[in-house]
Amino acid sequence: MKQKTSIIIPAKNEGESLINLLPALKKVIPDAEIIVVNDGSTDDTQEICEQADIKVVNHPYSRGNGAAIKSGARVACGDTIIFMDADGQHRPEDIRGLLERFNEGFDMVVGARGGESQASKARLFGNGLYNRVASYMTGQKIVDLTSGFRVVNADKFKQFLYLLPNGFSYPTTITMAFFRAGYGVAYEPIIAPERIGKSHINLFKDGMRFFLIIFKIGTLYSPMKLFFPASLMFFLLGLIYYIYTFFIDGRFTNMGVLLFTTSVMIFLLGLISEQITALFYQTKPRDGDMDG
Repeated sequence: MKQKTSIIIPAKNEGESLINLLPALKKVIPDAEIIVVNDGSTDDTQEICEQADIKVVNHPYSRGNGAAIKSGARVACGDTIIFMDADGQHRPEDIRGLLERFNEGFDMVVGARGGESQASKARLFGNGLYNRVASYMTGQKIVDLTSGFRVVNADKFKQFLYLLPNGFSYPTTITMAFFRAGYGVAYEPIIAPERIGKSHINLFKDGMRFFLIIFKIGTLYSPMKLFFPASLMFFLLGLIYYIYTFFIDGRFTNMGVLLFTTSVMIFLLGLISEQITALFYQTKPRDGDMDG
């Protein structure tokens, strides 16, 4: 039985790019189900999709990139789902390479952007740091943690809809979830051209979320890899401080007690977080539970 492929494109005021993107997608994969999730657009996104005879899921107001991804996944009929952006940074011709790699037996293939792709130095630095932290947490080499261009097994992707945030960090979450579940993940090199239109990412606002995402990576995948080093740091500080005060004042100070106590508390929090994380992947909530 031939498998069906769905292409899901979250779009917010991306009419300028969709005019060329949608016909190009039909040429590359004529039989694919194309779904555009109109995330509260105020431009002609709706009209362009209707003219191209494309299935549209409308959000009456902007709910976020992750929310658009979830809305599209819920209505997709394909056994395989391709996620891509509507801003022109994901080229339709790269889909063939992603699908070929996916058909080698992987559960998810991510389009990995190289240094030649159009991106600011700040974004390249941030993505590089994300990749290094995630690689440490998973013990696997992660080439591009935040790429939104990916091919996934539909059934396995939908298992984790309840985990996905409504904002821009959905690629991070789903990548870590697949690794945690033991699913096969691969990376295929792509080139991301400069986007068409204005970016919806606010460098200051979204930059403030940078550290939160780093902590989320740790707590989502392997909490003890985050909590244990912190606990060890406070323990060593307490030990050094105790030795110092013992030789200087001949006593064990309250600060030493506080540092040792903090070390123990962080370690115990890590153990609890590890158990909670394990429960997330052992129990599949009903559709819609914990969605947000």
